[in-house]
Amino acid sequence: MKKAVLIISHGSRSPKTKEEVQALIESLRRSRPDLIFELGFLELEEPSIPQGVDLCVRRGASEVAVILNFLNSGRHVDEDIPEIVAGCRTRHPDVPIHVSPPVGQHPRIVELFQDLIESS
Repeated sequence: MKKAVLIISHGSRSPKTKEEVQALIESLRRSRPDLIFELGFLELEEPSIPQGVDLCVRRGASEVAVILNFLNSGRHVDEDIPEIVAGCRTRHPDVPIHVSPPVGQHPRIVELFQDLIESS
């Protein structure tokens, strides 16, 4: 059994955004070579979220952890992404797909902001 992690970001017309997310994925791959890492975008960029899930499954994932690279809840987090993930679950019924809360709900977010404040 192999776990995959799909990092989901919004997507942007700026190439810098995709480069930053790809750099994050590469760092995660180096730190956790036991996991499959892929990325997916909600809009404006590829791979899409369904394409990202498909990549994880093709690479042998027996489960997928969808990590939301979104700071807070909102329409995308509360409605759009759950609907897209539901479609992915239908296409891959034997692969459990779990969705994280947005990054801003992580218990250590205050520490992150404190670090940003100190370094500014």
